[in-house]
Amino acid sequence: MSEKLRVGILGATGMVGQRFISLLENHPWFEVVTLAASPRSAGKTYEEAVGGRWKMDTPMPEGVKNLVVMNVNEVEKVAASVDFVFSAVDMTKEEIRAIEEAYAKTETPVVSNDFWVVFAMLLYFVAVLTIGFVYAKRSNSSTAEYFLGGRGVGPWLTALSAEASDMSGWLLMGLPGVAYFTGASDAMWTAIGLAIGTYLNWQFVSQRLRNYTEVANNSLTMPDYLKNRFHDEKNIIRIISAIFILIFFLIYTSSGFVSGGKLFESVFGMDYFSALLLSAGVVVIYTFLGGFMAVCWTDFIQGCMMFLAIVLVPLVGMIAFGGCDAVMTRLATTAPNLLEMAPDTTTTGIIGIISALAWGIGYFGQPHILVRFMAIGDPTELKKSKHIAMTWVVISLAAAVLVGLVGKVIVPTPLVGADSEKVFLVMSRQLFPPFASGLILSAVLAAIMSTASSQLLVTASAISKDFYHTFVRKNASDKELIYVSRLTVLVVAACAIVLALNPNSYILTMVSYAWAGFGAAFGPTILLSLYWKNMTKNGALAGIIVGGLTVLIWKQFAWFGLYEIVPGFLFSLIAIYIVSKLDGGPSQEIQDEFEQAIHHTPKISVLHNEDT
Repeated sequence: MSEKLRVGILGATGMVGQRFISLLENHPWFEVVTLAASPRSAGKTYEEAVGGRWKMDTPMPEGVKNLVVMNVNEVEKVAASVDFVFSAVDMTKEEIRAIEEAYAKTETPVVSNDFWVVFAMLLYFVAVLTIGFVYAKRSNSSTAEYFLGGRGVGPWLTALSAEASDMSGWLLMGLPGVAYFTGASDAMWTAIGLAIGTYLNWQFVSQRLRNYTEVANNSLTMPDYLKNRFHDEKNIIRIISAIFILIFFLIYTSSGFVSGGKLFESVFGMDYFSALLLSAGVVVIYTFLGGFMAVCWTDFIQGCMMFLAIVLVPLVGMIAFGGCDAVMTRLATTAPNLLEMAPDTTTTGIIGIISALAWGIGYFGQPHILVRFMAIGDPTELKKSKHIAMTWVVISLAAAVLVGLVGKVIVPTPLVGADSEKVFLVMSRQLFPPFASGLILSAVLAAIMSTASSQLLVTASAISKDFYHTFVRKNASDKELIYVSRLTVLVVAACAIVLALNPNSYILTMVSYAWAGFGAAFGPTILLSLYWKNMTKNGALAGIIVGGLTVLIWKQFAWFGLYEIVPGFLFSLIAIYIVSKLDGGPSQEIQDEFEQAIHHTPKISVLHNEDT
């Protein structure tokens, strides 16, 4: 190119505008000739207009220091001096759209922030959809492949898939929103509870469940395992389990779709309904096509993206403000209550801490997490998976809380109500150049999709294998069951979209409800089935029903302000013990199978399942 193209930057004094200037310095194709900003900066040299607000690591380029800043609203004048403009204006979505359309009408090309954000997110869409298509053929081979990937998953894939499917949009939106709105107390106690629960689940459940599901007729789903564990020939456990899975996963999946809707609404100014359909559509496509392995590989990518994003955003935010000490000093001055771990020492406050910590016991009953343990090829590798998972979880949870606290300091316009859950999105747009911002925002989408896809797959497996295969078509082929599973994905997704239609829904509230439901209904049942030889079928049924119903009822009345998982988990344990004792214990055959499972040396990558 013999002559450089003349470039103008709209919103040149802001952080994004400064990044454009830094990136374009000494560019072989482009020359910055015009800088435009708000009327209060117009008429000053760029150096005077910016003053001490230059935020880049490199010095202000000499070539722009003496450029006189123009009024961004004088569209014709600005457009006449350039070949095209980069838009970095800091306005509302409506104002940005209006000013960019005004420049476009002068036949001046506008490179918007949103262009690069959209481009980055499109790359992500292409990646996950490609994975879905790649694994589509393999997933068609058998139900073992579609539901569990043939039990051939490695330790890294197991660890990151489990945690990515666990930490949904609430990690990047819900938990930072709590920290932003109420401070460190609720958020940190919740994070501590989750970290402890994650460790206990990997330590005490993962390997035993993997081995027992193989002994119990190579069970492919959690209801399948419970049916085979207790020799339930009437399949009552299967149907009851499938019903609770359907109820709570509808709520859980809809929370993910709400996250997606809020993401696209916030970033692109889309209407909420269109944003909801777009985010849900991509999830449905790759889950529908690729099955378990597609979900696992997308989870792996998404887990890496989530980790980098949740660490980078608060780190860059603190650096931009002057460091960690500066952030904490400002918080201590302006909102000291946000840093207190126990601001309320009354009974109500103590109940709040107990409720936050109780999130940890929910891990034992989450089907979309437990199924990852079942899928690993070599169970001895679960120890390695545990270390990987714990590192990821501890750092991610701490960073999520930090996002909310740092956001309280650096987000210029206060976020109120449900909008507090957008603090991560706002910080991402504020702190990073458009393409990097797009990649970081894609991590939010990754968090949403990783969990929603896992939940859709687990629900599909429960309906097709544990209901359709058991009660409707006992002689159904693998191909037929896969078709039913895919149809279920579509139906459940449609129902979840209906539940997600309210844009004012709190993501964390929806997640907490579903989390409690699974934790109370299945957590005690899974734990005792792995560690108590004398547990009976009726005891398991009692535990599932009592735990699930307690959550559904307690949620409506919110007695004592106590999180519903606490009474649900406790009552489920009691019900299992009492009913099992009244039954007089299980048969000798079941007890012998229990001993076999405990001392079992597993096969590697089991691909075959037979129904009895």
